[in-house]
Parts: sequence; C-alpha cells; structure tokens
Amino acid sequence: MDRCIVLVDAGYLLGAAASLLAGEPSRSRITVDHSALIQGLRERAESDTQQPLLRIYWFDGAPDRVPQPEHRRLRVMPRVTVRLGALTRSDGRWAQKGVDAAMHAELTELARNRACSDIVLVTGDGDLLPGMMAAKEHGVAVHLWAVQAADGDYNQSEDLVAEADERRVLDRTWITRAVRARELGGVCAPPPAPRPEIAAILSAPLPESAIPATAPERPAEEPQHPAPTAAQNGSQERLPAPKGVPTPKDLAELRAGAHPAQPPATATLRWSSDKGWVDRPGGAAEPPEVAAMPTLAQLTTAEQRWADREEDITTVGGDPYEVGQVFARRWISRLGDQGQLQRLSGMYPRVPHRIDGELLRYAARFGLLTHKDDQIDEHDRYAIRAGFWREIDVRTAAEHAPAGE
Repeated sequence: MDRCIVLVDAGYLLGAAASLLAGEPSRSRITVDHSALIQGLRERAESDTQQPLLRIYWFDGAPDRVPQPEHRRLRVMPRVTVRLGALTRSDGRWAQKGVDAAMHAELTELARNRACSDIVLVTGDGDLLPGMMAAKEHGVAVHLWAVQAADGDYNQSEDLVAEADERRVLDRTWITRAVRARELGGVCAPPPAPRPEIAAILSAPLPESAIPATAPERPAEEPQHPAPTAAQNGSQERLPAPKGVPTPKDLAELRAGAHPAQPPATATLRWSSDKGWVDRPGGAAEPPEVAAMPTLAQLTTAEQRWADREEDITTVGGDPYEVGQVFARRWISRLGDQGQLQRLSGMYPRVPHRIDGELLRYAARFGLLTHKDDQIDEHDRYAIRAGFWREIDVRTAAEHAPAGE
C-alpha cells in the first residue's frame, strides 16, 4: 500500500542525540520535547518517501517493561505506537533487552503483510540486517536514518548502511528542534522560599563530634550509632547519627545537642515522617488537627480522579519538583477549610505523615524510583517535597497579600 511507516529505536536516537549535544550518550543529559520530535519525524518521513504516514512505532526499554512518563505521553499521541522491551542494570550500566527482537519482528511482519510501501528505520544496530533484507524481498523500500555522529564518523552498522535503499542523516539543526542539552550543575527548579528558622539551623556549624566514623552499612531503619536521650515524659528515644549529607532533622538534633539552651522544639524540624522516627518532644503523636487533615484521595471525586489521570499522562513531565507542585495544587484547590492550609504551612518543613506517604506514592507513578528496593532516590524526595512546599507558600502568600496587589 502507498504509505510509509517509521520504526524508531529510541535508545539509538536519544543516545546519539545526547552524544552530539552533551558529549556523552546518557539520556539524562538531554531534555526532549516529544511532541515536536514526533511531528518532526512525521514531516521528514512524508517528505522523503512522498507517501502519507500510517504510523510511527517507538521502541524503547523500561524497567520491568513498566511505561515511564515519556512512554505514557507518547502512546496517547496520534499515529504513535509504543513497544517496550526490558531495561536491566549490569555492571552499573543500563542495557535494553528485547528491543532489537521486537523491531525485527515488526519490520518483517509489516513487509510480509504489505502494510506499506516504504519503511523508515531510525537505528544503528546491525542485528536488524536480516529484517531489512526480508523487507526488501517483499517489495518494500527501506530508508535508513542516522543521527549526526559527534565525531563526524559513522554511528551505525556499515552493513546496515550498505543494504539500505535510501540513507539520510538527521543533523544537529534538525535534532535541536526537539532536543536540548541540560546545563551542567543546573537545578530543575528554584528552591523553596527561605524560612528564618530553617536558615538558622542550616547555617549552624557542625560539632566535630558529629563527623561519623566509617562503619559497615546497616539498614536505613537502624541508626549506625544509636544514642538514647531522655524525652520529656521520661521515656527513651533513639536518635540516629548523621549519615553522609545531614538532613534537616540531623542538623536540628546536632544543633540542639551542641547548644543545650536551644529550645527543644527545634528538634522537630525534618522533611518527612518516614522511617517511623519520633522527633516530637516526648514522642507525642501528631496533634489531632494535623492527623485529621484530609488526604488528596479523600478530597477527590471519581470524575476528578479520571481528569487527574489524563493530566498525568498528557501534561505532567515527571520532574520531581513539578510532581510535588502538581500534588499540592490539587490538594489546595479541593480543600474546603482553608484554615487547614494555614496549619499545614506552620508545620514547615515536616509534611504530615498521611499526606507525605500519599505524596511519595503519587510520585512513584512517574518512575521516580531507584529500582532498588522500590525506594525513591533521596535527592528526588527532597525535590518532591520542595515543590510541594513552594506551592503551599505561593498560595498562603497570595491569601495574605493586600487587596489590589
């Protein structure tokens, strides 16, 4: 039939683009506008083949074949079909499994069924050579596209290049319409507004005794050097020694220990209530008004849940800071009692236990996991909560702004 199909090896396309623009093949070094990229592939394919597009097949790897945020966005785009292989980690590097086999099977099946007159391959893997030869035998014209190599040399199999009917190079100008290199050392989003009580603790020098000695790793639930301290009610608490980069909680405890005159309330500063650590004076539970704060799930109707899911798929990019903002924005907009918002703001930086757990579970939908024990990376957790607090700050500041501003 007189139409064209594009088969994209995403690992090759984005890895080669990263090498060209950022100097290394890591996809984390680039940002991709997938809508612009798909539109560019469609326009180029129709121009080169002089045939209308039937479909773009996007082949990529994903941990446990679970679609990542970019895959969810791609698969709802018109004329795009996503095929996922496995993504496994070996010797500290990620490797795709099953992607080449899936491309080979799709290529030969499309040609055998005469589903198109032209097939565009965006790949560099020589394993697709038999599939290319089979497609040609079925009367299909095979167009091979390459991404401009960073060193000016080939980044494709020479046998694949030799067998193709038509060849094209996607140069830097074409690539940069949809792909950008990330700035080194840049931050994904601005930090939350500074709070004087936090700044005072973070600026306090650490006592020399706070530097941890090298010790065997233990589970995160257990402190490496537990030291009991007397709580106000006479019970004993176990406070963990700082591990690596201190958290706000660690710094608060160190500050309180180095300056006994400091009010005990400063030891309540922390980012979350995970791991079950009790850091409130006397080990008291959360105040009733805090524990009673509704979760987002309780505030969300079935219709809103459907709309949220659509927004997550089509517009939320999956950046940790952005995820925290989206969650907070929804929670605030559906909160009937705005007095609860004020109480929450006064708890900065500790997120109430129920809301914090729901926030992290929401973030996990976007693939923000280290793929080791299903834990969210520490840096991502800080970014998620920073985005959450920034949105809370923006709303509370707007409510207190004088009329007319």
